[in-house]
Amino acid sequence: MGKTVLLLLSILLIRSTTIRSSAQTHNENLKTLRKMKAIEKAIVLLNNRQAIIPVRQLEKRKIVSISFGLANQISFDSLLNKYSPLSYLNADKYKDSTDLNDLEDDLKYYNTVIVAIDNSEVSIPKVQNFLEDISKRKDLIIAFFGDGSSLKNLNRISTPVIWCPKNNLEASIVVPQIIFGGIAAEARLAQRYSTQYPKGAGYTTLVTRLKYTIPEEVGINSNDLLVIDSIAGQAIREQAAPGMVVLAATHGKVIFNKAYGYHTYAKILPDKVSDIFDMASVTKITATTPVVMHLVEEGRLSLDSTIGYYLARARKTPMNKIQVREVMLHQAGFIPFIPFQSYLKPSDHSADSSAAYPTKVANCYYIKKDFFNNYMWPKMLYSPIVTRGKYVYSDISMYVMQQIVEQLTETPLNTYVLRKFYYPLGMHSTGYLPLNRFGEDRIIPTEDDTSFRKTLLLGTVHDEGAALKGGVAGHAGLFANSIDLATYYQMLLNKGNYGGKQYFKPSTVETFIKKESKVSRRGYGFDRADRTQEYPSKLASSQTFGHTGYTGTCVWVDPSRDLVFIFLSNRVNPIRSTVLYKLNVRSHIQDVFNRAIDDAKRLQ
Repeated sequence: MGKTVLLLLSILLIRSTTIRSSAQTHNENLKTLRKMKAIEKAIVLLNNRQAIIPVRQLEKRKIVSISFGLANQISFDSLLNKYSPLSYLNADKYKDSTDLNDLEDDLKYYNTVIVAIDNSEVSIPKVQNFLEDISKRKDLIIAFFGDGSSLKNLNRISTPVIWCPKNNLEASIVVPQIIFGGIAAEARLAQRYSTQYPKGAGYTTLVTRLKYTIPEEVGINSNDLLVIDSIAGQAIREQAAPGMVVLAATHGKVIFNKAYGYHTYAKILPDKVSDIFDMASVTKITATTPVVMHLVEEGRLSLDSTIGYYLARARKTPMNKIQVREVMLHQAGFIPFIPFQSYLKPSDHSADSSAAYPTKVANCYYIKKDFFNNYMWPKMLYSPIVTRGKYVYSDISMYVMQQIVEQLTETPLNTYVLRKFYYPLGMHSTGYLPLNRFGEDRIIPTEDDTSFRKTLLLGTVHDEGAALKGGVAGHAGLFANSIDLATYYQMLLNKGNYGGKQYFKPSTVETFIKKESKVSRRGYGFDRADRTQEYPSKLASSQTFGHTGYTGTCVWVDPSRDLVFIFLSNRVNPIRSTVLYKLNVRSHIQDVFNRAIDDAKRLQ
């Protein structure tokens, strides 16, 4: 049972190494899967007339989970948190009072209350009164674990009740996923428990979000994935990166999400699957490209229009007549990059912030006011156009697209993507400037920069140009974790649909992810597989799209396998290392999943 608990809590935190223990891992997972499936079939969703379950409009939700002493509350809350940010309140501190009025007042900042409760608590009158009062003022969701005879204690409740006859670890993992749509509710009451809960009562729902499960659910033997531990272990031993996080989702189910190593080689903070990484160029397809897609879909941006059409300042520069589609395909003729930091003068920066030096680049490093507008942007506008029509990967392309989309949306890129995509999707760990929202212990450090910023980069973007721009750039600056990225790329795999909301038309997604260039493998914004080069991996299908990031990250989506693969690392800590590339760590791990999915198909 110990290994089963570990597997469930960590969502495939595979630690077995011997042949015998590997077999046990697979066999225990099969037993666990049977338990989970039995629980899924037994759970009944009640009082869902208003279709509150699955929870929608996450951007409008302020959710709190209240603990009344449920044995597996930690697991319950952990699964809730994979879908949406939430706060936690423990009702224990109110247990000696004659009522729960103080607890009720403490909910003033929340509009959605989730209560996990069992037989022992649901029969207490003050708890019943509390639930009834809250149901009149908030969106209350009750997860009731226990005997159905106790449902009568909830007769006065008209808000959703998810009843699970079992009260164990597996149940605490299944119920949160029904609340958010990772698992569908299907069962009906087999008998009458009260007038409120008659025989046959129950509501059905659809799966609308990712499910968190084990490989055996999609026909994959966990033993076939054990080699990932070896690949990651070797990479860390040979200092490809101090730590890494790997995630794989297939058929809408996260079957693997594991962290390896530490934040740094000092081995103080172990990596966690919730840790936030500097995404580097994955920013291009996770922040800038989605806004381009949205604006194209709305008819506010045309791929056939020119840079000069949208940006007045470009009209007297070499960029003027370059089409947006050329920019998105890296065929605009831009030079690859400009080393802005090498042109800095002492008067351009200061160790302290002030009105004259307001833009933070790193700790104790502030750039002078309007440095981007007065120096960086003109240098890009007037840079030579020398390879137009040919494929030359250039960061300047996404600097340009950021200027265009901000002009059209009249909103800073970092603000727009939060409101339009990340918050509605539940991607609460994704965004620019992470130190404004998170503690340093959740953010993975990158380079110990001894030449430019002269500090360890922690929560400030690694890319020099993005840093000089203030941390918000079209090509770099985004920080995210594996769970959030899986959500976004599952939405693309679903042709723009996620959580019951259509973010893009299927035709828009198809236009952007498919090969569009006549001179390269690229799509609009997205990189794509090249089978002749075995890129991004030997077994990647020709349909695969995604991107890599300089800091040691990548996201690849393979529609033919219904696969989302995410690899996050900080291979530039403490200095820039190429070992990750030499060992082909990302490619080898990606092919472990490719092979496992293919084997599962053959065995069906």
